[in-house]
Amino acid sequence: MAVGRIHSWESMGLVDGPGIRTVIFLQGCHLRCQYCHNPDTWELKGGSEQTPEEIVKRLERFKSYYKNNGGVTFSGGEPLLQPEFLAETLALCKAHHIHTCIDTAGVSDADPDTLRSILKNTDLILFDLKDITPEGYQRVTGRKQDTSLRFLNLAQEMEIPLWIRHVVVPHLTDGEQHLRNLSAFIQTLRNVERIELLPYHTLGVEKYHTMGLPYQLEGIKPMESGQLLHFQEQMNRDYNNAQSTK
Repeated sequence: MAVGRIHSWESMGLVDGPGIRTVIFLQGCHLRCQYCHNPDTWELKGGSEQTPEEIVKRLERFKSYYKNNGGVTFSGGEPLLQPEFLAETLALCKAHHIHTCIDTAGVSDADPDTLRSILKNTDLILFDLKDITPEGYQRVTGRKQDTSLRFLNLAQEMEIPLWIRHVVVPHLTDGEQHLRNLSAFIQTLRNVERIELLPYHTLGVEKYHTMGLPYQLEGIKPMESGQLLHFQEQMNRDYNNAQSTK
């Protein structure tokens, strides 16, 4: 039986997938995104140990809130860095008729068969699309893009529904041309149910100060919540129009 390292729980999440959701944040992340607001999840050794059975037993208490479209979302950190635990927990969730979602950038050291065992019990992927070019991806995350694209290709092969998310940061991942290129890339994907542009915020900056870590975007002001709404609506329209002509 696999044991997971859990950072924290959110019992009534409303933005991490459809409906009311329990969000479970797993420890561990290989990326070092400039705007990351959870540096306390980077280390895989942190958090508390829990088994899949313990997870599902606790989720059962929330099922009355899920109704027809809620469920559980595994986030992080990067949940794919605990692949065996995630695979076992997702299978147990499905056995208990709990809708499953993973919030991921697709970064994992797991082999394709293990990833397939995860995806076969995943109802929805919230895919964090950091950037669409190798150079941009490296600039944002400090890592190469290859692993993320391999996971995305596997998700496409297995026809898993996607919500595409992209964090828009002033002077890093903003600009009309950048967003147009992003939209064109997303139009090449299948099974995209929603595109979300997430405005840069500074809610995690204090964690860096507390942990004694340098914050790379010091001085960059947060974006207003409605600032990206026009671009987001246009990207969703363009994607739906492109799919209707295929």
